Amino acid sequence: MFLDLLFTFFIAFAILFLMRKVARKVGLLDKPSGRKLHSGNIPLVGGISICITIIHYIYSHPGMINHANLYMLCICGLTAVGALDDRFDLSVKIRMLVQALISIAMIYFANAEMHSLGNLLGFGVIELGMFGSLITIFAVIGCINAFNMVDGIDGLLGGLSIVTFGSVGILLFLSGEQSLSYLCLLLVVCMIPYILMNLGLVGHKRKVFMGDAGSMMIGFTVIWLLIGASQAEGNPMIRPVTALWLIAVPLMDMVSIMIRRVKQGKSPFKPDRDHLHHICQRLGCSSLQTLTLICLTASLFAGIGIVGEILLLPDYIMFYGFIILFVIYLALLANHSTVTNFIRRKLNLPELTFKS
Repeated sequence: MFLDLLFTFFIAFAILFLMRKVARKVGLLDKPSGRKLHSGNIPLVGGISICITIIHYIYSHPGMINHANLYMLCICGLTAVGALDDRFDLSVKIRMLVQALISIAMIYFANAEMHSLGNLLGFGVIELGMFGSLITIFAVIGCINAFNMVDGIDGLLGGLSIVTFGSVGILLFLSGEQSLSYLCLLLVVCMIPYILMNLGLVGHKRKVFMGDAGSMMIGFTVIWLLIGASQAEGNPMIRPVTALWLIAVPLMDMVSIMIRRVKQGKSPFKPDRDHLHHICQRLGCSSLQTLTLICLTASLFAGIGIVGEILLLPDYIMFYGFIILFVIYLALLANHSTVTNFIRRKLNLPELTFKS
């Protein structure tokens, strides 16, 4: 297994180096702009390279996962649309339509659908019935966009992906699902070369970005695994409420930002600089400190989910705990200017002026 993982690691590295050259020839580059403060034109090939690596492995190891052909077709479609978006800036409607169609394909051909939410409220198991398909589509689109929106600083998407895939893999391993657990481990290994190049640890001139192609593919893979594990007939490998804790940071960041934008009369998909990583940087944290802080926070939340799953804490306790956490997060975000300047005063840093 070690040699297998090592080989996958070097394959992922090699594909990244190859795709960097392809990106420069076809113009798949991220150029500095008002919101993008990096220097130079950076190839947007992290997601494409990871997708190629995963497809190569699954194709050469038939039977590794159920409905492998459908899964590979879905991530290829999302990666292709993401790459087109990176290159030509597609409209939100086109991206959402593709995500919805892929959700429907997943439901129809793989029977991967949400049927139950568990005993979330403490009054009995919530069965979705005829609304299962609709909620599944919203869940898929939501997870894809949660991981898409969180990709704001170097290493963050890769780090949060490792936390999520690692956590899912641990729970799948403990439930006896060796094959899917190994897939999660492979995904983690594929992320490492990207993170090394994204952080510039192999030279700034070799830097790459994930791009929408990668964030969409990662978000879909996460929800594919979570739905498959939490909605299995009989005894699910992961309870639905546990999934909330495993993707807590991307999920809370997306929902809170969308609520804030709607309240301001803006499109919920309009980019801004009010994400969690932006707020951490306003507190005086460097990019590396922000990356470390957010990934440690995500690991803590995922750890709560894992412990709750192992100890079989009641669904409603885990759900209400998550809701309390989310309300606190919303309150802090709503007053982020006051909180930011309060902390900056304590750190002897100059206060910031925020636009209303």
